[in-house]
Amino acid sequence: MSTLIVTTLEGETRELSPGNGFSVMEIIRDAGIDELRALCGGSLSCATCHVVVDLIDLDRLQPMSDEEDELLADLSTRTPSSRLSCQIPFDDTLDHLRVAIAAEA
Repeated sequence: MSTLIVTTLEGETRELSPGNGFSVMEIIRDAGIDELRALCGGSLSCATCHVVVDLIDLDRLQPMSDEEDELLADLSTRTPSSRLSCQIPFDDTLDHLRVAIAAEA
């Protein structure tokens, strides 16, 4: 089974073992990590599921859409590896993907 590695705002690292077919946002939310607010529920209309992807993993992700880029553009906490976790579909190719929950802007 694949593993998603999440670092919380407090610096705690959690290894989650999700099934395929869910977004990274859904996996984090379903694991009870409440600091990822995900207010729009994955409809790509807010940026409250902002995560920072480990640079070593960034090339494994699908390219960012223009809509995702526009939402991230308004965040003061954006980094070169920022992504919206609702836009990262998780499957076996992303085994051991590392993300950190970003601080709110």
